[in-house]
Amino acid sequence: MPVTLKEVAERAGVSRSAVSRTFTEGASVSVKTRRKVEKAASELGYSPNALASAMTTGRTKLIGLISNNFRNPLFLEVFDLFTRSLQERGLRPLLVNLTDETDPENSLRLLRQYSVDGVIVASSTLSPEFSKAFRDAQMPVVHSFGRFASAPRVHVVGIDNVECGRMAARTLIARDYRRIAFLGGPREATSTADRRLGFFEVTREAGIDASESFATAYSFDAGRAEMLRLLQHKPAEAYFCGDDVLSVGALSAIQSRGLSVPGDIGLIGLNDMEMAGWENINLTTIRQPVRQIIDSSIELVVAMLDEPGRYPEARLFPCEIIERGTLRPLP
Repeated sequence: MPVTLKEVAERAGVSRSAVSRTFTEGASVSVKTRRKVEKAASELGYSPNALASAMTTGRTKLIGLISNNFRNPLFLEVFDLFTRSLQERGLRPLLVNLTDETDPENSLRLLRQYSVDGVIVASSTLSPEFSKAFRDAQMPVVHSFGRFASAPRVHVVGIDNVECGRMAARTLIARDYRRIAFLGGPREATSTADRRLGFFEVTREAGIDASESFATAYSFDAGRAEMLRLLQHKPAEAYFCGDDVLSVGALSAIQSRGLSVPGDIGLIGLNDMEMAGWENINLTTIRQPVRQIIDSSIELVVAMLDEPGRYPEARLFPCEIIERGTLRPLP
């Protein structure tokens, strides 16, 4: 049987209310009483009941963590960092898998049932309207990896995807590639649209007539399938794949047709997920600072617990080119 609050009180020689206050954040209790209670709790192996604490404080310490891209290996890294960082702060993540869902109503209903204290939407493909639905429902919300806006309606933490598209195009042009192409994720994804916009902004300025194509998802299979289709005709000299996992799928397709990277076709990705650095992949890519984005997102959602009306802000983090082996060297 679990140790009860009454048993701790008897061992410490204090009232049950004193034990309750000791384990209630912000409650008033003397240093002497706190030490006695903590000593008794440690000896008995007592742990406070989270549900009972929530009834007392009005806070569950649950943070809804929502994503729609569980197929992308990068988000395994994201979830690992998010869940550990939340737990280190005494918060508990409630993971919500949207799969291909884009309507926030089901997520709202679920998170209301669990009375979450706040919400983090971790997605680079969902529109700002999705996150805004939580703010409209009076839930503190942060959109991590979300679309930048100069006057956001919810807190947004991420990267400038338009600038990433520019970086990729400049990198390919600097290596004297002239037949270059953008291989994006789903057309409707905000990250695809923004990365494409930056890419073609630079190619137009350089007088290069670049081509484009789109995979059905940010996944290995979708990237491989789209590259296999492209290889049926005359492929480009180099591709900016709008995500590392698309790049790995494209790399697999190119090699399966007896071609080499970068000898026959160059590739540059985006994210710098762990797999990109594996020796058999060795992907040149654009690194986005995932850990900083996560830390900043959690900092914002925690601040909103005490200041729900905090004015929305956008926090952008710079990216950098990670040179590996899927592009020919600079001339």
